[in-house]
Amino acid sequence: MRLAVYPGSFDPITRGHIDVIDRARAVFDELVVAVLVNTRKTPSLDADERAELIAAAIEEELDRDVAAGIEVITFEGLTVDLARERGATSIVRGLRALSDFESEQAIAHLNRQLAPEVDTVFFMTGIEHAYLSSSLVREIAAFGGDLSAMVPDVVARRLHERREA
Repeated sequence: MRLAVYPGSFDPITRGHIDVIDRARAVFDELVVAVLVNTRKTPSLDADERAELIAAAIEEELDRDVAAGIEVITFEGLTVDLARERGATSIVRGLRALSDFESEQAIAHLNRQLAPEVDTVFFMTGIEHAYLSSSLVREIAAFGGDLSAMVPDVVARRLHERREA
């Protein structure tokens, strides 16, 4: 069985992330979407809420058979330690542009040093999602902008509810 871990802050998850999840599931039998609990950052949504939204978005956006092979968890620590713990042979990372590649390449090399048995696999997001970033989505949401093309509906609803609260 081929198992991969897709780590990230996903604050919030975007349609670009969903695109990577969908395509990674076509390659791997199982995918663990791992929401990072980063104590050095203050996310707009806590890790449990992000994980809940990711699970709901996967259910809403992806085919049932694809979704069945995806587990959403929260984690702290090194991604390679999580990969080892779960028996994953790969770490999935999404790339939007060349600028993403440089930082992701450095992380992949360091991960390879720490865990030579775990490879990093890069997926380019679809061109229609290349401009998306969670930080831009948060900014647009803060001003009540239309998020429908950027995030799954369940995420857009939650972000608008939080703004109105």
